[in-house]
Amino acid sequence: MKLSKITLALAACVSLYSHIGFAQEAENKEESVERITVRGAFFGQQVASGVKTPTLLVNVPQSVSVVSAEQISEQALFSIADVMQYTPGVSVGLGEDHRDQITIRGQNTTADFFVDGLRDDVQYFRPLYNLERVEILRGANALLFGRGGGGGVVNRVTKVAEFGDDFTRLSAGIDTFSAASIALDTNKVIDENNAFRINGVFDSIDNHRDFKDGERYAINPTYTWLVNDDTSVVASYEYVNDDRLVDRGIPSENNKPIEGYTDTYFGDPDFNNTTLEAHIARVRVDHSLNQDWSINGTFQLADYDKVYQNLYPIGFDSTAQTVRLDGYRDTTSRENLLFQANVIGQIVTGNIEHTLLTGIEYGNQDTSNNRRDAFFEISQDDQVSFAFTNPLNIPAMTLTSPVRDRASDVSFTSVFVQDEVKLNDNWIVVAGFRYDNFDIDVNDAIEAANGATDGNNGRLSSSDSQMSPRAGLIYKPSEELSFYASYSKSFLPRSGDQFLTLSLSSAALDAEEFENKEIGVKWNASDKLSLTAAVFEVERENGTAQDPNNPEASILTGTETVGFEIQLVGAVTDTWTINAGYSNLDGEEMGRVVDGDLANRSLAQLPEHMITLWNQFAINDQWRLGLGLVHQSEQYATLSNTTELPEFTRIDAAAYYDYSEDLSFQLNLENVLDEEYFPSAHNDNNIGTGAPFNARVSVQYQF
Repeated sequence: MKLSKITLALAACVSLYSHIGFAQEAENKEESVERITVRGAFFGQQVASGVKTPTLLVNVPQSVSVVSAEQISEQALFSIADVMQYTPGVSVGLGEDHRDQITIRGQNTTADFFVDGLRDDVQYFRPLYNLERVEILRGANALLFGRGGGGGVVNRVTKVAEFGDDFTRLSAGIDTFSAASIALDTNKVIDENNAFRINGVFDSIDNHRDFKDGERYAINPTYTWLVNDDTSVVASYEYVNDDRLVDRGIPSENNKPIEGYTDTYFGDPDFNNTTLEAHIARVRVDHSLNQDWSINGTFQLADYDKVYQNLYPIGFDSTAQTVRLDGYRDTTSRENLLFQANVIGQIVTGNIEHTLLTGIEYGNQDTSNNRRDAFFEISQDDQVSFAFTNPLNIPAMTLTSPVRDRASDVSFTSVFVQDEVKLNDNWIVVAGFRYDNFDIDVNDAIEAANGATDGNNGRLSSSDSQMSPRAGLIYKPSEELSFYASYSKSFLPRSGDQFLTLSLSSAALDAEEFENKEIGVKWNASDKLSLTAAVFEVERENGTAQDPNNPEASILTGTETVGFEIQLVGAVTDTWTINAGYSNLDGEEMGRVVDGDLANRSLAQLPEHMITLWNQFAINDQWRLGLGLVHQSEQYATLSNTTELPEFTRIDAAAYYDYSEDLSFQLNLENVLDEEYFPSAHNDNNIGTGAPFNARVSVQYQF
């Protein structure tokens, strides 16, 4: 579905909804609709749209963190990875330097991302320019979000056209490495029933690494139409174009990152590249049925074209002064059609209050993927060893015929129901379940060409039907304080993130299952300050992990993660705001036996201790200062438990100057003490290096 098709579909949807007419009472609309947004709430966010009901976070029986657009701007956060660094229980992966990849409560994922509650599992770097906030919901979340989400999900909430004032906000910034960005956010109130908004960004990508460069630009117009007092329609279209050099970091030696080469590029700057072109069109309708009931529906069409090619290190020998590389070129095209509808009702039976949520979801995802291996003349293989130089002098290389050529068709249908039952002023029970039917058909062109003599004719299919329950009990000794216990399950069909790894053996395997048990406390110390803490256990059965002996393959494993997390967010005083978090995580395999003995290994990319702290101090009406800290203890790069990334502590700072209500300046300083550190990895020989001291100057102007 290219741009023209999506544009026509969007226009047709808007035209269709233009004939919707309902007669209900306007004064009840804000109490009933699902999308509750607190504008301009840097701290003290009280609700999350990902919860799907107008439920205060203090009454939600799971850990939820909210990072607002203001916090993203003031900390100069550039990526999802930057946002996750300030979320307890979440660590960041390298993602082969072409996609977002995170580990939530020990569960590594590239797929548990959502935008406005809709699945966004294509592998790419998600921009932040058009967001109201980022919501991170930890624990198994199948009831609200469907498959996956075993450790949690990340939901981006986008900006929409508003009916307050006309405004235009311009922002620009540049840092020490010449990475720069320019962003636009303009809102126009057409009349009392129509508003239009455009968000756009251009990013120039650069960092401390040799040869690193790239460009990304995106635009997101949105249109809001108040059909009548009870019905609203929001239509949006987003175009993203991303073109950047791929950098898979540095190799290891003696079970640690190699020393002295933090800037050296272990690839081919003329070959390593990734491009993404995405078209995403969406229409959402909200309608208040009456004082107590509301309904909303969202329809989305999206088209993604992705190319990813790279040479990357798989070994280094400092004594022989040789380096070993592997490589390939990978292309993916995906078309998504998603529909979601929710009904929310608030009713009273006797003295008991109910908040009912029920909904349906349908999706169809068509994906085509092709992979060609590198082929080196001197080795007659896709891998090659050669003398190390800086920069690398890489032997001549071509690409093979396709080693993978597959297409998949995935369809899923879901229904779910949940009831939040307020028994009295002190007790709340939350219970519900979701039923998912997930079908996948894979056409393997290479297997089809080889014939069916090996038992595989290239056409494989799998079907999973799963019931995912959720239950929570909340005790509230006061309105501001809650204690909760919860249990939830989620599943992931045996198909891989891109639904292309189905085989004769995996088609018959049960889906992966995730089970989350959690107890916690939430305390709103004031309207602007909240404290949350949780103890949890996540078990994963029939799981997969990267094979330490072959980074391009997976092995079956079960895992268990137990942990504790705490977060303090808000205004401590009138002049001091804080965002502080700590998590303690312990994760390992379950049931691994070697030579008759239990030999469970620690999970990869799971630091035992993670501490984040961001303070902002108001000096006067014009000046503010920021001071932050990020600490991670040591972590293993892979399940092999051989290569270890050392612990690190990074200090950040900022200064803000408001020249007027419309014009402001800021200076962000990252890694003030110039610490050498390694924050992430993809495998034992693809290790990310943290940037040295870096300064970024930004300006914001509004009119």
